[in-house]
Amino acid sequence: MRFITCRLPDGVEDPAILSADGRQVWPLSWLGLSYETLSDAIPFLTPQVRAGLSLAIAGIPALPIEAVTPESPIPSPAQDVICLGINYMAHSDEAEKYSADAFATKHQDAIYFSKRVTRAVPDGGFIEAHTDLVKKLDYECELAVVLGKDAKDVPAGQTKDYVFGYTILNDVSARDVQTAHKQWYFGKSLDGFTPMGPVLVTADEIAYPPALEITSRVNGELRQKSNTALLITSIGQILEELTGGMTLLPGTIIATGTPAGVGMGFDPPRFLQSGDTVECAIEGIGTLCSTVI
Repeated sequence: MRFITCRLPDGVEDPAILSADGRQVWPLSWLGLSYETLSDAIPFLTPQVRAGLSLAIAGIPALPIEAVTPESPIPSPAQDVICLGINYMAHSDEAEKYSADAFATKHQDAIYFSKRVTRAVPDGGFIEAHTDLVKKLDYECELAVVLGKDAKDVPAGQTKDYVFGYTILNDVSARDVQTAHKQWYFGKSLDGFTPMGPVLVTADEIAYPPALEITSRVNGELRQKSNTALLITSIGQILEELTGGMTLLPGTIIATGTPAGVGMGFDPPRFLQSGDTVECAIEGIGTLCSTVI
């Protein structure tokens, strides 16, 4: 099943089910589920409930997608996004060449950091360039995992049961700010730095662990191409490790890292400029398109 958040014709923002062809939406409020956000709804959208919803929408008229304004699936995450740094080997190599001081790692332990998201950028939205602060603007196409229930001390063999679904996240990065501060939080968290979407696909639609083609294009030119099966630290390892010391709540978003081909990986680097269009695509989820302003 595919979920979005959208603004209805009356201006109300509502989580909704999106048809498989992307042409029709059923707001959850129409189905008797009144939740302000998709994050609020996720703990209650169990496989059994979703099966009932599938039957229900078969007999209920839908809104055409043109009648609503799609937002990011989770427009305002309740908590910072948890991110993995340097989680594809080829990206590790290119990052270290760009700045060994900032990115060198022996891969003995996963690199975790957080990303503040006041408002996620929807598909078709805009990346703010912040040219007064940022001179080296970069893109990072990533598979994002969304949790479906409280997760604490999750055994390695049960991590699949805690994944609600998947979406695409572009971890936009200010490389000059990122490397100057050493800690990556500020250079990753500026307003407009988190395009996410276009949909949230439930985990039952994607084999676990995901082995999906992941690509990005800038102005139509292929920049990144890899497969999520090549994660250094797998989704299962991430959940087992993090939940061994903290409780992760339903709706938690984990961005699993980006493959090689980011702007800083080129010689010379090819950073984003105003007017550039970035397309992040992951097999089975869709394409997330953003324009730099």
